[in-house]
Parts: sequence; C-alpha cells; structure tokens
Amino acid sequence: MKEQVAVPKAEFRSYYGRPVLKPPVWEWKIPAYLFTGGLSAGSALLGAGADLTGRPVLRRASRAGALGALAASMYLLVADLGRPERFLHMLRVAKPSSPMSVGTWILVAYGPGAGVAGVAELVPRGWRGTLPGRLLGRLARPAGLSAAAFAPGVASYTAVLLSQTAVPAWQSAHRQLPFVFTGSAAASGAGWGMVWAPVAEAGPARRLAVLGAAAELVASKVVDQRLGLVSQAYTTGKAHRLRKWSEYLTLGGAAGALAGRRSRAVQVVSGLALLAGSALQRFGVFEAGVESTKDPRYVVVPQRDAINRASGR
Repeated sequence: MKEQVAVPKAEFRSYYGRPVLKPPVWEWKIPAYLFTGGLSAGSALLGAGADLTGRPVLRRASRAGALGALAASMYLLVADLGRPERFLHMLRVAKPSSPMSVGTWILVAYGPGAGVAGVAELVPRGWRGTLPGRLLGRLARPAGLSAAAFAPGVASYTAVLLSQTAVPAWQSAHRQLPFVFTGSAAASGAGWGMVWAPVAEAGPARRLAVLGAAAELVASKVVDQRLGLVSQAYTTGKAHRLRKWSEYLTLGGAAGALAGRRSRAVQVVSGLALLAGSALQRFGVFEAGVESTKDPRYVVVPQRDAINRASGR
C-alpha cells in the first residue's frame, strides 16, 4: 500500500484572519471624480472635432460639458483631500516618476484650454460684441484644440495612478485599466454629445460612442479573464454587479448609437445609457479595489506565484 500523507495540505491564512492591507479610505467622491474627469476629457475631444467640422450645437454642448465636468471633478478631488491647499502643494514639485505629480500637471495644462473654450460658449449673446466677448471668441478654437491635445492624458492618468498603489485589483490590472478608462471617457463624452446635439450634427458623437464602448468592453473583459485569482475581485460581489450593469448600459448605448441615426429619442436614450454605463464602470473598478484589500489571498497568492515562476518551480 502506498503511504498516505499524514499532514493535509495547508490552506492559506493571514495572522489572526486580519487583512494584510488597509482598505482605501477614499469615499464615493473618488470614483465620482474619476467619472467626471473622464467625461470632461471625452467632451473636450469631441468638442474640438465638432468645431473643426462645423457642427455648432455639438461644439457648444461638448465644450460646456467639458468645463462643467472639469469643475465637478476638481470639486470632488479637493473635497476628498479635505483642504484646498493640499492640491496647491502638489504644484510645488514636478516629479516624472510620480503618477500623482504627472497627473496634477496634466490637469494644470488641460484646465485653461477647457475653461476658455467652455466660457466662450456660455457668454450671453449680448456680450459677444464687446471687447472681452470678441477676445474669447478668437481664443475659443486654439483653447479647445489645446484641451483636446491633453484630453487623452486626462482620461488615462487616473488609471495609472490607481495601478501604482498596493491595492491588488488595481495593481494587477495596470496594463488594462488605462484602456478601460480611456474607452469609458470616450463613451461618456460621446453620450453627452448625443443627448444635446440634433441628429444631423451627432454623427461624430455616435461614431465615438461605438469606438469608446468597444475599447471599454474589450479591455474590461480582459480584466475579468487574465488576472488569475485577482480577477475574482472584479467578477464577484458588488463590483461584479456594478460592472455588469455598466456592460449592459454601454453595450445598449453603443447599439442605440448605431441604430438611432434618424431618431432623436433613441439617440438621447442611448446617450444617457452611455453616461450611466461609464459612471458604473468607475464605481465598479473602485469597489473591486476596496474588496481586494480585505481578502489576504489577493495580496499573498499572486506574490507566491510570481516567486515560483521566477524560480522555475
């Protein structure tokens, strides 16, 4: 008879069953900040395209949306920091190796262009003939193009920032999250344009919606399937429910963008679905990160696997 192993295989436990990492102390303001920042970037990019192709209603809606979303994003960020001067302190240094420092300076470079272009669209008609009004009108195009140039960085830097933390679900998805966030930003900006622009002007928004939704959905599926054990943080619990609804809404919004070329009602509903899907994606990713810090397996098991692979075991 073969000798039986007397000691069963050990199961992983942490000391006293306590988490290895402390969960992030961030509140709902941070995922909301991630969403509004992406919305601003997507809107700025779409607004520049609408300006260059002669679509005034889409341009106006996109530029105003970029400004409003940027203001909301900055408010949420400062509110989470607790004191406004903490953001100003980050401007005292420029550190290329720090995603937070780089992201801060991307926002500084992006903000003036988005601000000038947005304000130019909000100036009352009676004031546009004045000297300040004419000056704003002349600056609107170069300002909008400047914002569009920095928009991809605004859309993606938050993903890099999250993935450089010790949170397992974010760190393990460092290759995929920038694509998820950039696609989500494009889809939300397109959704905003579809809500406000007439059907005749919304062609670029509909095309951007399809491209952004496709990028977001594909990258999100890669996160679900290729992170090994850590993928469970995304595919179980509250994070899974949020991201699943995000997938349904984003897919439905993209389908509506393709089918609603002649229907204003379908276009508006599709745009709202894209906006909601983008927001739920950010909240789902945030929730996955929080949950992954609570289970010690997500911290230790991937590290053990990496060591075993490196040693050839």
